[in-house]
Amino acid sequence: MRDDRSLSGKARAAGHWVDSTIADALEELAQADGNRTLLVDGAVRLNASELWARSQRLAAYLQSKYDRGSVVSFMLPNWHEAAIVYLGATLAGMVANPILPSLRDHDLRFILADAETSIVFIPVEFRGFSYADMLRRVAGELKGPTDVVTVRGSVDGFDNFETVSTTKAARDRVDLDADDVRMIMYTSGTTGRPKGVLHTHNTIHALIRQIGEHWLVDRGDKFLVPSPVSHIGGSIYAFESPLLLGTTAVLMDQWDANAAVPLMLSEKITHMAGATPFLQHLLAAARDQKTRLPDLKVFICGGASVPPSLIREANDYFDKARVSRVYGSTEVPVTTVGALDAPAMPEAAETDGKPGIAEVRLGEASEICAYGPQMLLGYAHPEDEQVAFDEQGFYRTGDQGRMTDSGAVVVTGRIKDLIIRNGENIAPKEIEDLLLGLEEIEEVAIVGIPDERTGERACAVIVPAAGAQPDVTLLGEFLAGFGVAKFKYPERVDLRANLPKNEAGKVLKHVLRNELAGG
Repeated sequence: MRDDRSLSGKARAAGHWVDSTIADALEELAQADGNRTLLVDGAVRLNASELWARSQRLAAYLQSKYDRGSVVSFMLPNWHEAAIVYLGATLAGMVANPILPSLRDHDLRFILADAETSIVFIPVEFRGFSYADMLRRVAGELKGPTDVVTVRGSVDGFDNFETVSTTKAARDRVDLDADDVRMIMYTSGTTGRPKGVLHTHNTIHALIRQIGEHWLVDRGDKFLVPSPVSHIGGSIYAFESPLLLGTTAVLMDQWDANAAVPLMLSEKITHMAGATPFLQHLLAAARDQKTRLPDLKVFICGGASVPPSLIREANDYFDKARVSRVYGSTEVPVTTVGALDAPAMPEAAETDGKPGIAEVRLGEASEICAYGPQMLLGYAHPEDEQVAFDEQGFYRTGDQGRMTDSGAVVVTGRIKDLIIRNGENIAPKEIEDLLLGLEEIEEVAIVGIPDERTGERACAVIVPAAGAQPDVTLLGEFLAGFGVAKFKYPERVDLRANLPKNEAGKVLKHVLRNELAGG
């Protein structure tokens, strides 16, 4: 676990770390402005008084069964019940563990066992998949007991959310320490087993304070939240910002840009954040429905490779929204805050923005290293920390980058994605960003595949535009126009209907490499 008194002193002096917690914020808000709407979930509009009361009741149930510090997992879509579980666990002095609903038996079994989960909340069914059946399979294979509670439905053998969250038991008030672990969130595990990232009340408080300082947030603003609340981004917009920034979270449990546009208009959405596909789809739907989303002030785009052309296009189209790339991770969320000082700043499209409260520097092999008050406390397993931090305590992101003269960060790709051909380094993202300027290409991912002669060669996996058949020759001619060195040209093209991605919109390049290696 990280124990950095120097960081603590600086963070407290700046007001990023405090002695109060989100539990205090919820109670104070319920007393001072109980009728203010915090969450919108379809027809459900949950105000501060209701969220406080329902979270307290669930906390009383949890306290009656589990010890302080127990892990409370929830594998829920973007439903208001997820906020009740998250805050109920916090009030009870327990650790919340959001789990992606898209995961299945293998990953779920690992997370529940690794986190030593005491209780997990699940939907009975969602998008045609039976979570109840999956938990019957998984729970029986765990060494320790894990209780299961179903949300929005009942099944034999499991408790029901409505029952456990309406208990009449008295809640023991827990004295919370703002430096205690309050959330464990597992990384995707694309390069090995998932790692449990530990965040405290204060690391998340620092993150929210930074958002309030840099993202043009005013009290009464509204965030549309289609990104999973089981990711760090979705969770902070849905669970934290309404309490600490005075915003309202409007939840979508399934992304549908055509449905999002009228929802944004009717709810007067001011902020949205999401990966590249969210912005692409929203822009197309807004054009189809002939609206420029007049209430939208900010769109934050990150979590995956973001084409500069998309940022420029969105900034040009929306009425007043400032659209910018940002960069971060579960370990150091919102490492950079984008470029929102003025509309359509060049840095918003061409860079990933300047650091906010985090300090960023380049380490060996131009690896981006970050250090600041919003960084993780540590991992669930201390051995995972041995290579995660450098000697000065900076988090090693595994991403390569460069810094502009103005201090902005430009991510050039993952170190593990680097292609080495005849001893020359090829950064795939550099070429991907250029190729997205070809009208024949909708999406592209460049990966290295083994080659006996050169060591590796670059393969462009492309989702072509309708009717197009881009090939190696076309790509080479296009790149030549930018003066790109010939050794960086893709030597193979693989056309596909789609690219494999995770829930954050990141292309799963390890999947592509494995599929192409034998081709």
